[in-house]
Amino acid sequence: MTGPLLCARIGNSHTTLGLVRDGAVEAVWRVSTDQRRTADEWQVLVLGLLGDQADDVVGIAVCATVPSVLHEWRDMLARHFAGMPAVVVEPGVRTGVPILMDNPREVGTDRIVNALAAVTLYGGPAIVVDFGGTATTFEVISPQGQYIGGAIAPGLEVSLEALGRRGAQLRRVELTRPRSVIAKNTVEALQSGMVFGMAAQVEGIVARMIAVLEAPADEVRVISTGYLADIVAGECACFTDHAPDLTLLGLELVFQRNS
Repeated sequence: MTGPLLCARIGNSHTTLGLVRDGAVEAVWRVSTDQRRTADEWQVLVLGLLGDQADDVVGIAVCATVPSVLHEWRDMLARHFAGMPAVVVEPGVRTGVPILMDNPREVGTDRIVNALAAVTLYGGPAIVVDFGGTATTFEVISPQGQYIGGAIAPGLEVSLEALGRRGAQLRRVELTRPRSVIAKNTVEALQSGMVFGMAAQVEGIVARMIAVLEAPADEVRVISTGYLADIVAGECACFTDHAPDLTLLGLELVFQRNS
């Protein structure tokens, strides 16, 4: 590949775009996932972010968890990037990772892409914890490199928003590590519950997953990713690796397997 690949991960709250070339992420942008944004607006936004680098892009890879936004992206690709090779991750697209689920088609494409990147970069057994605003997801890869399942928990932003909406004297606060787990004021009490509560939840779920895997704990690679990972991952003793752009790297791998 001579030029970079434009990779887009469309999530419920944010869309992450990046330029990836030969396993290296050269640039990353994160924008809100506005379901009212049209294909033409997405095209203006994407070209504005790329700037002079737009002419260097050699292909586009997309995964999405928001059907309405993916529809606009398909329209954008068809009308504004018609001559550019593009891969949209969906059932039928080759990943090389066996999906051992009751219904493989219902697994989020971002979760499959994360599993592919983990298998390729780290091998199995492995667990990927993706810290998103809407959900924190766990993906489990067997020693044979199979996607065997996972878990989904509420994300930090959703949890904080729910507290602020339902608690009469609570409010939205900055998502950051407080001075101590024993807070001295309401703001830090909320931050303590969010950060240390999520850390304890992650460590507990990961430990249970390793027990079910029946693999020695020191052989399981536990990878943190997602734009909120920096807030929590440092409070967890279970992680062996941190890959903030794991999904973008996985999208490049999918593109290579299908182009």
